Amino acid sequence: MSGGVDSSVAAHLLVEAGHEVTGVFMRHGEKAVTACSIDGDRASSPLLPVLNQRADHKQGCCSALDAEDGRRVAERLGIPFYALNLESEFREIIDYFVDEYTRGRTPNPCVQCNNWIKFGKLFDYADSIGAEFVATGHYAQLTHHGTPDEPAIIRGVDAAKDQSYVLFGIQREYLKRMLLPVGGFEKPTIREIAGQIGLNVADKKDSQEICFVTQGHHGQFVRDRRDDVDTSGNFVTTDGTVVGQHAGIETYTIGQRKGLGIALGEPHFVVKIDPQTYDVVLGKKAELGRLELTASDTNWLSDSLVDPSTAFRCQAQIRYNSLAEPATAWRTEQGLRVVFDEPQNGVAPGQAVVLYDDDRVLGGGWIDS
Repeated sequence: MSGGVDSSVAAHLLVEAGHEVTGVFMRHGEKAVTACSIDGDRASSPLLPVLNQRADHKQGCCSALDAEDGRRVAERLGIPFYALNLESEFREIIDYFVDEYTRGRTPNPCVQCNNWIKFGKLFDYADSIGAEFVATGHYAQLTHHGTPDEPAIIRGVDAAKDQSYVLFGIQREYLKRMLLPVGGFEKPTIREIAGQIGLNVADKKDSQEICFVTQGHHGQFVRDRRDDVDTSGNFVTTDGTVVGQHAGIETYTIGQRKGLGIALGEPHFVVKIDPQTYDVVLGKKAELGRLELTASDTNWLSDSLVDPSTAFRCQAQIRYNSLAEPATAWRTEQGLRVVFDEPQNGVAPGQAVVLYDDDRVLGGGWIDS
């Protein structure tokens, strides 16, 4: 329970459905980070109660104030509320985030947090208290599609809030033990439910920030942790002309137009980042489109719909906030190859490509090129 309205209402819906619910808030170091609800045996829980403290914590997503909001919601619902110290686990997320940017790639720490922690390490804690399920406030749904042995993740009812993209990397065996209570609702309804039952978070704004970058820009965050690495270099156009200098490649991502700090007479976009020379290559919008990508570190949530020996049709989504586009895909020895029907802007190494069959998540991987 992160202290937000989605996980709070998720816990309420589980209580209403007759589950025995334990609220969990996950912390790392001095900052509190993310949450979920667990169904389990509260009497045998080894977790420590969250402290009712507000001071000496930076404010931002999943701060100490959020922990306090979560505790108040738990009190309102009549369920226990515990904190987990996952500092070492979250340090891996932060290291991944920093390393990817210094390699000229665009990381997605929220996806990795789901893979490694929310639907990874958290199952270890669920097992330790005898919990059957792990549930979160993600806007996605689980269905069996008539196949009890192969649960499927499908898009949430609210298309504007759908989060199925960020769940592609979950280990398939965990799907049977997941619950996604809010996926069948639209966001306004979730806020309405929260208001009706008197939750203090009913009108709380959604967090849009990376949980551990609470101050300043992510580029400065990376530089503060890699001050021994100088990634400054040149702005270069696609014809090789040097048109300026930049302070570090960690500030930029493929498709970026704003914040370049350079005027070229007409809009230019970041079309490539070279981690060897530290060049940031700028081009016009027409030069941004990519028809094909390759990805590795793939994860498949279905084998019955994806034949590893032949090409298959699908819809491929390259960013959390982008649309899934028609494509043909192949599973390869290295991972995955995708060819779009039409060129796509913003194909960024380091981001996830997620494949769908209509609304069903088939799987995906991490874009290399």
